[in-house]
Amino acid sequence: AAVKLNKQSADICINWGGGLHHAKKSEASGFCYVNDIVLGILELLKYHQRVLYIDIDVHHGDGVEEAFYTTDRVMTVSFHKYGEYFPGTGDLRDIGAGKGKYYAVNIPLRDGMDDDSYESIFVPIITKVMETFQPSAVVLQCGADSLTGDRLGCFNLTVKGHGKCVEFVKCYGLPFLMVGGGGYTIRNVSRCWTYETAVALGAEIANELPYNDYFEYFGPDFKLHISPSNMTNTNATEYLEKIKNRLFENLR
Repeated sequence: AAVKLNKQSADICINWGGGLHHAKKSEASGFCYVNDIVLGILELLKYHQRVLYIDIDVHHGDGVEEAFYTTDRVMTVSFHKYGEYFPGTGDLRDIGAGKGKYYAVNIPLRDGMDDDSYESIFVPIITKVMETFQPSAVVLQCGADSLTGDRLGCFNLTVKGHGKCVEFVKCYGLPFLMVGGGGYTIRNVSRCWTYETAVALGAEIANELPYNDYFEYFGPDFKLHISPSNMTNTNATEYLEKIKNRLFENLR
C-alpha cells in the first residue's frame, strides 16, 4: 500500500488487515507480531521528508511511537485510554527524545469518550499538528475498539463519530494510508470499516444492511449505524481543554 502511494498510483490506500501497532522490533505484544505500520512508514520515508501517524485505537500506539521516538521525520499522535490500561504507556508528558523531542504527541483519555468530546479534541489537535509539522503523507490507524460496546474498549464512539476522524484527515488531500487495528465486537468492526471505506471513496451508503451470509450477526436492527450507550463520559471539558493547551505549547 505504501509503495502504491509512493508511485503515485493511488491517493488513498487501505489495509484493514493491518494496523498492528503494538509490535516492537524485538518482541510481539498485544495481539501484534509484526508492526506493519512501522514498515509502511519506513517505505513512505523513502519519498516523503515528513510523515504523520495518527492513532484512534482505544489503546496507545506504543510500537509505532517507540520506533520513531528519536526522529523529527515522523510525528506520532495517539488518542487513547490512559490509566490502568494496556499497554500502560502514552502519558501526556511522553513527547519524544533527542531530535524527536516534541514529535511524539499523546492524548491520554478517560472512560466514556463520546462523539462530541472526541471531535472537540481531535479536530483542533490535528489542525495544529498539520500547521506546525506540515507532513507530505499521513497514516491513520483506525482501531475500532474505541467504538461503543467494544468487548475490550471503554469509549462510547459511534461509527459516524469514528468516521469523522477519517473524513477530517482526508480533507487535507495528502497521500493517505488507512489501516485497521483493534476491535473486539466484530459486528461493529465490520460496520465501522465498511463505513470508513465509503468515507474514503466519498460515497454515500445506505443505513439498511444488504442481505449477506452473516446477516443474523447484525440483529436486532440490521443497520449500519449504531447508537451510543448510556455510559458516563468521565472526560470533563476542563480536562480536555487542559490537555489541548499543554499540547499546543509543545507544538509551537
